[in-house]
Amino acid sequence: MCWSATADLVAGTAVAAVGVACVARARRARDLPLAALPLLLGAHQLVEARVWHTGGGTGPATLAWAVIALPLLAAWVPVAVWCAVPGPARRRLLLPLASGAVTAALLTHALATRTVRAEIRGHTVGYVLGLPYPELLVAGYLVATIGAFLLSGDRVLVTLGALVAVGALVCGVLWRLEFVSTWCAVAAVCSVVVWAWVGRRSPAAVGA
Repeated sequence: MCWSATADLVAGTAVAAVGVACVARARRARDLPLAALPLLLGAHQLVEARVWHTGGGTGPATLAWAVIALPLLAAWVPVAVWCAVPGPARRRLLLPLASGAVTAALLTHALATRTVRAEIRGHTVGYVLGLPYPELLVAGYLVATIGAFLLSGDRVLVTLGALVAVGALVCGVLWRLEFVSTWCAVAAVCSVVVWAWVGRRSPAAVGA
């Protein structure tokens, strides 16, 4: 995240706390993966606080951060949205699901065969992996994550997707080399919108 280890620690703790509340508030088993998204993203920021404290490099914290940021989220987000939406809406999510599966597989292979390195660059952290065809992988990642929210048909989730999309654009313009780190931080903060979504998921308000 931008600024410092302290910023990551504070933001991560706050977002993770919202995630715990979202999980506790969820009333349907199929809502749990999406309800847990703020918890996952908050924990991710706490991992990056550790990256700051270790001065970057190629240690376990850097690898853990990359595993969550790259293959795990690419697969988790579309699957979580697919589980949560009503049956008729799931057909729209086939593209994000397929894109997430392929992208996650390619990113997993890259992490297994290459070394990821974190670099402290002033008030940001950059992660270097040397991905093959990075533009295609980024496109697949965005389709899987942002696309899943935008195609969900749920007003709150579409709003979340729009916020994350704007965040991606801003981070891409301002921090091109540190895009992944800064965008993950923005996504973590935006994910607190899930609290409002969970609040609307009462059995009386949601069809099977």
